Amino acid sequence: MALPQSLEPISNAVHLSIDMQNLFAPGGIWATPWMERVLPAIVAVAELNPQRTVFTRFMTPLHAQDRPGRWQRYFKRWECATRSRLPGAQLEIVPALSRLIPPATVIDKPAYSAFAESGLAAFLHDKSVDTLILTGSETDVCVLATLLDAVDLGFRTIVVEDALCSSFDEGHDALMTLYRNRFSEQVELMTQAQVSELWHDQ
Repeated sequence: MALPQSLEPISNAVHLSIDMQNLFAPGGIWATPWMERVLPAIVAVAELNPQRTVFTRFMTPLHAQDRPGRWQRYFKRWECATRSRLPGAQLEIVPALSRLIPPATVIDKPAYSAFAESGLAAFLHDKSVDTLILTGSETDVCVLATLLDAVDLGFRTIVVEDALCSSFDEGHDALMTLYRNRFSEQVELMTQAQVSELWHDQ
């Protein structure tokens, strides 16, 4: 049976999983209540092709003054998250996903977008990737910032809607509505099951 036009096969893709770190897991200082609920879906996507999976890590500064501008104000408010205070294990990828590293790749970033001051763009260019499959944390902060950069850079951008977590239900719901109604030509929403059916990179 032919797939709906909106569900085209996926190829030449990388699964980009945003900030699935202990920092955002239960017990972390920025715990997202949904993480445990969506983790099985993220694991399922990552296991489809670990070699084409990238896990990003939000790397906090050693001290607040190490970041520019209003980031300093942010990390003075969240001094407990600076690396001078935060146990290093909090920055690591959660165990259910870290077991896939390698062959999965880790790319660190100091800001919300995975493209900001990181090696992600060069990594994707080297692999001639033109499609990103987005999962991770948080829907309305780091995932949003990464998605907008991906759209600006021309990537086909797929959001796995049952593989995202947020600490703000209203923000998550608003973003899902925004993607459907304002970015329908550039952003595709799929379930983990649909990605499993459609992703053909081996």
